[in-house]
Amino acid sequence: MTSLIVAFPKQETAKNIKKILMQNGHSVCAVCTTGAQTLQSANELGGGIIVCGYRFVDMMYTELHEYLPSQFEMLLVASPVNCGERDVENLVCLSTPLKINELLQTVEMMEYTITRRRKKAKNKPKERSGEEMELIREAKLLLMERNNLTEEEAHRYMQKRSMDNGTGLTETAQMILSLLT
Repeated sequence: MTSLIVAFPKQETAKNIKKILMQNGHSVCAVCTTGAQTLQSANELGGGIIVCGYRFVDMMYTELHEYLPSQFEMLLVASPVNCGERDVENLVCLSTPLKINELLQTVEMMEYTITRRRKKAKNKPKERSGEEMELIREAKLLLMERNNLTEEEAHRYMQKRSMDNGTGLTETAQMILSLLT
C-alpha cells in the first residue's frame, strides 16, 4: 500500500481529508501543517503521495514539490485559479470545492501509477560494471576461439546456458572461463 501524507496549513482541513481517506481504506502516515514537517515525514517514508494545499506558512507548494524525494507524487488541492496557473510538471491538481469521489479516484489513480512504476523499475535489468562486461567479453572470446563461433553465436550460447541454469550472464561467463581455462 502506498504511504500518504496529508499536508494543509489548517489542522482541521488536514484532519478532515485524513478522515475521508482512512474511511475509504487508505493508510495516512502523517498529517502536517508546514512544508518543513511534510519534507521531514517524506524523507522518513521514502515514497508515496502527498495531498497538500497551495500555500504553507513556510513555503509554497512549488518549493515543497522541488524538495520532495523523487519517489513521491504530489496531489495539489487548490482553488480553480491556482490550479490553472500552476507551472510545475509531474503534479496532479484537484480544484476546490473538493468532491470526495474525485479525491478518492485521483488518489487511487496515483497509487496505481506508483505501483506500475515500482514494478517496471524492479524488472529493469541492472547495469553491468566494467569488470562484469570484461568477464563476459573474455568468455565470448574463449568460446569463439575454442568452438569456432561468431560473436553473436557465442553470446547466444551464453544466454541459453544462463537461462537453462537460472544464473546471470556474468555468473555463466565466470563458469565458462573456469571450465575452459
